[in-house]
Amino acid sequence: MSRFKLNRRKFLTVGAAGAAGAALTGCDVFDPMLRSGHPVRDFMIGANGLTEAVQRTLMGRDSMAKEFSESEIRQGMRPNGSTNPNTMEYMFLSQGNFSLYHLEVDGLVESPMRFNLEELRNMPSRTQITRHDCVEGWSCIAKWTGVPLGHILEQVQPQANANYAVFHCFDVMGVGLSGEIPYYESIDMIDAYHPQTILAYGMNDAVLPVENGAPLRLRVERQLGYKMAKYVYRIELVESFSHLHRGNGSYWADHGYEWYAGI
Repeated sequence: MSRFKLNRRKFLTVGAAGAAGAALTGCDVFDPMLRSGHPVRDFMIGANGLTEAVQRTLMGRDSMAKEFSESEIRQGMRPNGSTNPNTMEYMFLSQGNFSLYHLEVDGLVESPMRFNLEELRNMPSRTQITRHDCVEGWSCIAKWTGVPLGHILEQVQPQANANYAVFHCFDVMGVGLSGEIPYYESIDMIDAYHPQTILAYGMNDAVLPVENGAPLRLRVERQLGYKMAKYVYRIELVESFSHLHRGNGSYWADHGYEWYAGI
């Protein structure tokens, strides 16, 4: 099984990073590849179904991502993507050390709730040392501490038709015809309840830095790094993605990348 996982990582790094990774860094030459009907885009969409089916069928829905020892943390966690959102709300909260921050959890739930940072830190926690694999081809081992998402879900009681958890974030990716384009991400309920899926508020035995997603970021360890949404302020449980932006379930999926992104 470990040999299979290694070969699959190579496939994702070479295949996805070769095209998708360059686009993630802002290389405009790849934009035509992400348009509907282009063979690269079609390949990436096909790979999405393949990775999800392989991981769920051969590795099991409860399989765990590898965890590491303290001695294997050899560098700081590399910041990537947005590193300091400049929206007015985020800047206001960060200036107050996020003392006024609240996480909203709503959508298809029986009991919508909101939690401040102190409440989240006082909940049952999980600490895990895992490897962050970026679609750009680099990886980094870090220690993450946070509240299991499953614990939050138990409190809000998802409705039977809740199929996905959507993470709405403070960082804005640009401005389109309909206004600002916020970063958002989603996972299905299998990954939402996975024990290694946490809302991290700590990294390497310290408070989560702003450049790494403070005050709260998602860690979903069986998927590529761009699934680990940073600057999360709201979790919305939904039945489908049809009402969200372009309807593909995440900012990058809306731009041609695979939604599942399993490793």
